[in-house]
Amino acid sequence: MNIKNFLIPLILSFNLFTYAENYEVKMLNQGSEGYMVFEPSVLKINKGDSVTFVATDAAHNSASIEGMIPPGASTWNGNLSQDITVTFDVEGLYGYQCTPHAMMAMVGVIEVGKNKSNLESVKATAQKIKATFVMNKDRFDSYLSQL
Repeated sequence: MNIKNFLIPLILSFNLFTYAENYEVKMLNQGSEGYMVFEPSVLKINKGDSVTFVATDAAHNSASIEGMIPPGASTWNGNLSQDITVTFDVEGLYGYQCTPHAMMAMVGVIEVGKNKSNLESVKATAQKIKATFVMNKDRFDSYLSQL
């Protein structure tokens, strides 16, 4: 094997990981936007970045929502009261929720890169889900309008 063929991909992959960032999203009983919230609730990141969902208050988790992630993206479902770190390797829009507090509209949105090709799918799923909310029925609409 030619050493150059080995080193060039190694150096390029190292550079990609060097620039990846990790963001924190707090899972809260009460925050600046009201009760049962993620802060920040809307996040714009780059492909390859990670988000750590921090169990600031007990009895919360972060879980992707079916129909609200890009095709080919990995789902996640964190445990209650535990931090979870998710790396976003597929560009697009991601909707997520706190499973036990979904009916209270404890949801959030992440935009990865500039590809919004799954926006219509995300909006359609959000319309179905928000019908189950007992409070904050406009939360998804508000978050999606920020993208």
